[in-house]
Amino acid sequence: MGKYLKSSECILFEVKDRIARITLNRPEKRNAISGLLLGELHDALIEADALAEVNVIVLAGAGKDFCSGYDLGDIYASQAEEAEAYRSNNATLDDDCWSVEQIQRQLMVIFDIHKPVIARVHGNCVAGGTDLALMCDIVIAAEDARIGFPAARANGTPPNHMWFYHVGPQWAKRLLMTGDCLTGLDAAQIGLVLDAVPADELDAEVDELARRVSHVDAELLSAHKRVVNIALELSGARTLQRLSGEMDARAHQSRGPRRSQFRSDIAEHGVGKAVRNRDEPFGDGMVKLRWPSK
Repeated sequence: MGKYLKSSECILFEVKDRIARITLNRPEKRNAISGLLLGELHDALIEADALAEVNVIVLAGAGKDFCSGYDLGDIYASQAEEAEAYRSNNATLDDDCWSVEQIQRQLMVIFDIHKPVIARVHGNCVAGGTDLALMCDIVIAAEDARIGFPAARANGTPPNHMWFYHVGPQWAKRLLMTGDCLTGLDAAQIGLVLDAVPADELDAEVDELARRVSHVDAELLSAHKRVVNIALELSGARTLQRLSGEMDARAHQSRGPRRSQFRSDIAEHGVGKAVRNRDEPFGDGMVKLRWPSK
């Protein structure tokens, strides 16, 4: 089968041998999610789903990280610009819900498209990066990847919430109530990702899985994905996305000391300093499992 490549400002798109590879391409920003990246990713996923020559999609990140989360400098500015005529500054709880729901709709396309999506996770996969990865059908991580939602310490709750469905209530609470992260290896131990392999074997592992999946007809792959996703919906997954978006907006309204300090630090010192001050009490912020790893 022929191969073609194309790129936009934030996304690389390649199709070869029944596999579409979509790569977040902001390595200088650690693939942080901006409004532009979200839009381009959404469009690339829709295109891959529509191509008859594609059976499976691999989602990856260029450079050292899968995705470092939402670009706090870009994403909110983009929202404000796009919503200027309607709800520009998230002044009320409902305004904030509306803004969060715009992002949710673009990310839920991973869940809704017919073709399976495999996330290839390396480096940092944190905050909004987990919103992307955990919405995918299968996640394969490098053993030394760093996966978690540190923003839960002061910024909000994950607006796209698949944590419960991967790890159950206690681990979901443990991770979100501290914002601590896991290595890819430990994430595999608790079921947050399907498997973890040494970083230098990650490409080979993902490629082999994608190759195997690609040999199944697209119609049958779609049936498998949609049956499992309907089971998730019957377990409340889609409703939970709506509720988690509303809870995230509610958390944004917090006037607690850590949330207030974060706001103050951003205004006075910028994002970097605010994040460092937020995370300093948590040390390295890593969960360390007590049972033996594989």
